[in-house]
Amino acid sequence: MQKPQPVFNTYSIEMNSAQASVRVYKDIPVWIVEDHHDVLPHIYRAIGSRHLPMKNIKMVHLDSHPDLLIPVNMPADTVFDKEALFSELSIENWIMPVVYAGHLSNVMWLHPYWAQQITEGEHNMFVGKDSSTTTIRVTSKDDYFLSDGLYVPQDQLENKKSLKLNVITVNPVESKPKQEDKSAECPAKRSKLDSASAAKDTGSLPRESVADVDCHLEPAGGSRSTASSTSNGGKAKPSDKSSTCCCSKTEPGSGTDDIKTMLSIIDQTDPYILDIDLDFFSCKNPFKEMYTQEEYNLMQELYSFHKPAEDLDEEELQDCVEKRVRQLEDLEAAFADFVEDDSEETLNRWAANPGMKTLVKLVHSLQSRMESPDYEMVHQAGLTCDYSELPHHISTEEEIDGLMEAVNILLKSLPKPTLVTMSRSSMDDYCPTEQVNSIQNRVLGMLKSLYGSIDIHKEYETQPDSSS
Repeated sequence: MQKPQPVFNTYSIEMNSAQASVRVYKDIPVWIVEDHHDVLPHIYRAIGSRHLPMKNIKMVHLDSHPDLLIPVNMPADTVFDKEALFSELSIENWIMPVVYAGHLSNVMWLHPYWAQQITEGEHNMFVGKDSSTTTIRVTSKDDYFLSDGLYVPQDQLENKKSLKLNVITVNPVESKPKQEDKSAECPAKRSKLDSASAAKDTGSLPRESVADVDCHLEPAGGSRSTASSTSNGGKAKPSDKSSTCCCSKTEPGSGTDDIKTMLSIIDQTDPYILDIDLDFFSCKNPFKEMYTQEEYNLMQELYSFHKPAEDLDEEELQDCVEKRVRQLEDLEAAFADFVEDDSEETLNRWAANPGMKTLVKLVHSLQSRMESPDYEMVHQAGLTCDYSELPHHISTEEEIDGLMEAVNILLKSLPKPTLVTMSRSSMDDYCPTEQVNSIQNRVLGMLKSLYGSIDIHKEYETQPDSSS
């Protein structure tokens, strides 16, 4: 086990160190954890050792969930106490506090086709301290943030930081027979990739390499399935899109600008983080196995979020957010009461409130199946099904291979990352336990083929089991 690094305040380092030349690891470190937010200490160590700069870090984030929520009641200033910050974070909300701390400025969320929680394309927003609550909030009006009550207007934020978020779908590449030559997968692919690799020395990519990646990246403005937010990392119903995609080009001009943007975000000399959640390749909604379909339907009714009209003015939008916050606070309070007393008297008292009649049916159903329902878990599950569901798509081996190939082509077009962080997400069943080891081994094999010698740290083997 690596010796713990000394605690440091994120702003205790002299600011001119942010401008100093970053150091380079001999071998790219790969930190593998179980729960996704546990990658953060390793990122902070890289900042402290000057392998990453203090600010304006870029991150490529492959995941079935955005992880872009915010601890709702956490004081914004918590980000300036590293250990206090780590204790507040969870799997769905570990990125935005790092943005507010000033370290991250650009996140590329690359997601499989079955996860559509945030609108495709580029999102520019501010992340800052809400002057009225002193918590971290954002200026994005995307449904993902609105449904958790995280939106505030820009003039209400203090110490705001800018964030550029690029959301891009990655589609599987059609698998091929093993005995075939790789070049048969797509005409001239090998020469395109060789050209892309050679272009790294000049800091530019040939037009052909962009077209090659176009085969497995969904263009901005493409079809979008229902979006949502979640306190467990985001969710969306699986789309009807075909599960495989060959290397044929899209229609002329379709998605080209978006792909060029993605490949040009990271300069050849930029230090950046490559972050991979293994549920990117195969993903479960663990709550589907905890609750019956009827109970799930009742949760959806209780936690439903009615998306605001696009033409709402600022005052109406803030009213919508305030109503949503009150709705979630009331539900949290109700289930906290049930932990202490779930008698009929308590149930009927809460059911008398507007929109709460469904509570009685849900609790009765739970009581009929369980001796002592875990009401805190019920609330967490409810937060994930406000107007859609968590992503749920257990991939076939062929689909996993297709996604591996798509990611391999993409990463080959990018410069080497400074470090790789990886989350297994298997103990909480987001990545199927029967697939996680195989997926991990394949990802590590891909990284070795791309970057040569890598320094692998299996932190999950030394971490105690913990629920997320």
